[in-house]
Amino acid sequence: MTASLVVQTSFLGDTVLTTPLLAFLARSGPVDVLCTPAAGALLEHHPAVRRTIPYDKRGGDHGWLAMLTLARALRRERYTSAYFAQGSVRSGMIGWAASIPDRVGFATSAGRRFYTTRIAPLDNVHHAARLLSLGTRDPFATVPTADLRPRLYPGERERHAVDVLLAANHATNDRLIALAPGSVWATKRWPYYAELAALLADDARIVIVGAAADRALAEAIAGGAKGRAIDATGKLSLLASAELIRRASAIVTNDSSPLHLASAMNTPTVAIFGPTVPEFGFGPLAERSLVLGQASLACRPCDRHGPRKCPLGHWRCMREITPEDVARSVRHLTAGGMAPTLSIL
Repeated sequence: MTASLVVQTSFLGDTVLTTPLLAFLARSGPVDVLCTPAAGALLEHHPAVRRTIPYDKRGGDHGWLAMLTLARALRRERYTSAYFAQGSVRSGMIGWAASIPDRVGFATSAGRRFYTTRIAPLDNVHHAARLLSLGTRDPFATVPTADLRPRLYPGERERHAVDVLLAANHATNDRLIALAPGSVWATKRWPYYAELAALLADDARIVIVGAAADRALAEAIAGGAKGRAIDATGKLSLLASAELIRRASAIVTNDSSPLHLASAMNTPTVAIFGPTVPEFGFGPLAERSLVLGQASLACRPCDRHGPRKCPLGHWRCMREITPEDVARSVRHLTAGGMAPTLSIL
């Protein structure tokens, strides 16, 4: 049986949101994924993925020679179809040069000239649904809500790493609340995580998740947590971080990758949106979640990704969401509350 190839070399959050497409395609045959090395690690153990093919486009695989070498290797696999979840010209050229006869991508992508089937993406749906439409080839197809939630599958190594971290902090049996303060985009970082940790420290142990680059943020948060914080930043792999998030009673996160890890592990989520809005298609998909944002600001949203600095200099979209607002939302979810998207006005 000939396999399909999914091309996804975007941000890690996009990789997570591609997993519903992978699961859909796997119903018809094996699925390989061309992705960054970091994304390949994130997809380890995924039952819908036969194998990942690492493509370090900004590192060792940069340049035309590496691209053509990859295309020749893919040609030998005789893929019947390729699905371009990442739509650059380079990705499209790789699929074309690999002689994959059926190449499916978005009609708005930069690489669309290399596709044989072009799907018009919808603006008013979640990005997971947009990506899944590549597989259904119908952006209006009705998909059960459960099929839109992404999935990740931490293995024994990841579970052991989390066990070791919690045991080292004498928290093996403690109730956990996860905080994810980081983001590549500075204006997406809500500034009051330390104050929030102080409010929630009596409710549960605070565990701070993120990359090593978030260590300074974590230290500030731990300082306000009454000695009840666990700094996990930079100490776990992405897949192990997903396992840690799975064990939390709830997570508070910016519009960033941990939000999508939480969706994949179905952890109750409080998502804080400032310059961006969930209507762009990147809100939480956990069964129980709340979105906090300043809906009354005329300047919001100001950017699809989040600018480096507030264009107007006031950053009210984040500053006016208070620690008390967020703590109240966390307690609502951890008490078993169900709620639709919530906006703080």
